Amino acid sequence: MFDPKTSKKINEFVYQKPRTVQEVAQMLKVNWRTAERYVERIAQEEGILAVRTFREGTRGALKIVFWNNVERIHATEAQELLFKRIETGYRKEDFSPFDIYQFVDAKKKKMRILTDRQYNADAIIKEYANLLHSAKSQVMFFSGNLTFSTMASHDEKILSAIEELAEQKVGTKILTRVEIPGLKNIQNVLAANARAGWDAVEVRHCFQPLRATIVDSSVAFLKEKLYPQNYADGELKEKLYTLYYVYDPEWIEWLQKVFWHFFRNSVDAKVRIKDLAAAKRV
Repeated sequence: MFDPKTSKKINEFVYQKPRTVQEVAQMLKVNWRTAERYVERIAQEEGILAVRTFREGTRGALKIVFWNNVERIHATEAQELLFKRIETGYRKEDFSPFDIYQFVDAKKKKMRILTDRQYNADAIIKEYANLLHSAKSQVMFFSGNLTFSTMASHDEKILSAIEELAEQKVGTKILTRVEIPGLKNIQNVLAANARAGWDAVEVRHCFQPLRATIVDSSVAFLKEKLYPQNYADGELKEKLYTLYYVYDPEWIEWLQKVFWHFFRNSVDAKVRIKDLAAAKRV
């Protein structure tokens, strides 16, 4: 049975050195499928373990479990400088995703610039929903106040997509502001847990400047809004949305580590909601 004691044993075992899933199974005295399930659960819920498959697709495929040092986030000096700017950012205006995008290999990224009308078109909402539907294990959201969850077209709702992920046993983790404005959005998203029968969606309170979605380890989708009032007269005639798609494993992994850094040091939304409810009663 998986419990905190089992999790601690696995973490301590892997912390010493990388292990195969089979070694973890032998240490726990369970079969390798059970060990694999435990390891993947720790990786998804805590972010301190990671799994890599070598020789994937062959009979000799080997799964290695290793300690995912989330405190050692940076592989390059550029990433270190970017992280410092993200860490000190408070609102979305404090950081531009383009500063990440510019470092990604040209063959592993794409960018689109849309008008307000184009961005809110059914086709874009459907495309984003399909991105979420493609998830196999986990989706991470860097958000401001979960306004993206209210997006809907005539035949697709983003909130419904999140609920479907929960039903398919795909975990969702969200960083967002948990305060009175936007509280209804958070409660609506967390309601997916009751419908799915498990804690599929976890929300934590955090002020941070990124607006991004990371689907498994396959794609990072970042968004930026450009407002005319933030520029000199005539420089920007209308509000624009810039969408950034990153497919580079190195940069996706870095963004995941940035996410875990904030997530592990943030307060659970349920605690904040409880405190806010008590304050309203007074």
